[in-house]
Amino acid sequence: MEAVTPLSLAQAPYRVGERLTYNVSFSNFPSAAHVEVEVASHGNHFGRDAIQLRAHVETTGVVNVALFAINNDYVTYIDPETGLPFRVEETTRDAIRSADAVQDFAQPAGNEAIPPKQKGSPGTFDFVSIFYRARALPLNDGGVYNFSVRGEGGEYQAEMKVTGRETIRTNVGSFPTIVTQIKVSNSPLRSLRAYFSDDPGHVPVLMVARLSAGELRAELAGSELIKPPTETVTPTPAIVAAPLPATPPAPPPLSSSFPFKLGEELNYQVFIGGSNTPLGMASFQVRGRQRYFERDGLFLTVTAQTTNAAARIFVARDQIDSYVDPKSLLPYRTSMNLVEGQRRLNQILTMNQDAGTVTSDKGGRIEIPVGTHDYVSFFYVLRTITPLAGKKSVVSMLIENKSKTIFIDPLPRESIQLGPRRVQAIPLKLTTDDPEPDKYQFRMWLSDDLQRLPLRLTCITRLGPLRADLAILPTTPQ
Repeated sequence: MEAVTPLSLAQAPYRVGERLTYNVSFSNFPSAAHVEVEVASHGNHFGRDAIQLRAHVETTGVVNVALFAINNDYVTYIDPETGLPFRVEETTRDAIRSADAVQDFAQPAGNEAIPPKQKGSPGTFDFVSIFYRARALPLNDGGVYNFSVRGEGGEYQAEMKVTGRETIRTNVGSFPTIVTQIKVSNSPLRSLRAYFSDDPGHVPVLMVARLSAGELRAELAGSELIKPPTETVTPTPAIVAAPLPATPPAPPPLSSSFPFKLGEELNYQVFIGGSNTPLGMASFQVRGRQRYFERDGLFLTVTAQTTNAAARIFVARDQIDSYVDPKSLLPYRTSMNLVEGQRRLNQILTMNQDAGTVTSDKGGRIEIPVGTHDYVSFFYVLRTITPLAGKKSVVSMLIENKSKTIFIDPLPRESIQLGPRRVQAIPLKLTTDDPEPDKYQFRMWLSDDLQRLPLRLTCITRLGPLRADLAILPTTPQ
């Protein structure tokens, strides 16, 4: 592969105290969200020299109530020499809870740091660090720059090309700008353009993209330089010995008998009919273990949505959060936010497994057998059952607010084609106690190892046969 010299990192975009504010409009909503980005500090973070970047994204008005409820904070720590992130912290919030996540970006070294066709910006960025790294490029006329970006459960390849210059008028003034066109792989954003101020700071004045539902615009609404507080010199106080505060105990690990660990994330591509073009995606995550809603809990979640051409015909965007007992995996709280075409469902279910009852936030009450699972906990408890051909297992599951008995019947082992690989798998036939027990022909293939990864799920839907394939086999030891 041709040797590549990484482009130098301009320092002007990384001025400590710089804060940029954007107003985001979407389709017919002139004020759908606001975004703030800030260079918070430069110093020693986590034992190394680093620049701390912060971002806040929040939807507002009708969009926040009816479409997308987003209120997220991001903190990214980058290497001052390369602009590459090494730690990313994310806080997401909704009406009832907040969730924290941390990602360590282990950047490759040597030849591995430069993927094929990568020019000038080796390594992997998150959304915040790439905002600044793009500004730190020379942005020469005709220049083409490539990046790898990780975020929202996926990894994307992006190409940014300088296409010209244009004066842009905004609510805060007119700016001579450098116009760029950006292409992002596997993204619903089309015709993405960014307009950078024609000065050393390269401030993004305007960003425009097309979605299937309309145009998305982020326009600069404010720019300020916040001076860090001046330190006041005070006499050193006398040192008084005092006991060190007790370190809060770390959450206990999960049972070693479970085939999954904290932090596991499984991503699936969804296909319909005989098409080999993915029309949707789904992601299952083991988010964390701590006290949730006044008790020790394990936080599991699944998100699913239509993509590409399917999203233009039928919009689906679902999220289910399940809080389960860390030993039995039985759920005690389930939060569902489902958007499927014209259907909307926001529901919180509280389960009393001892009493065999479920109460909803709408005041409803459901009787269930003791030991009933929800959609998400079923996905994980299924992996804990040792599949023996000819030996059926039975699990109770809550489906559409009704308890159903699910029969799990392991079939003889077989190999399946998963992307470019053939994988040994254990098929499972899943039937119910309905009059037509196999009406939807649910099948699941588990990996024939200790992880018991769900490699493939299939069923029959109104749109035809549906297949969900695990996109990337995890390489982290379990």
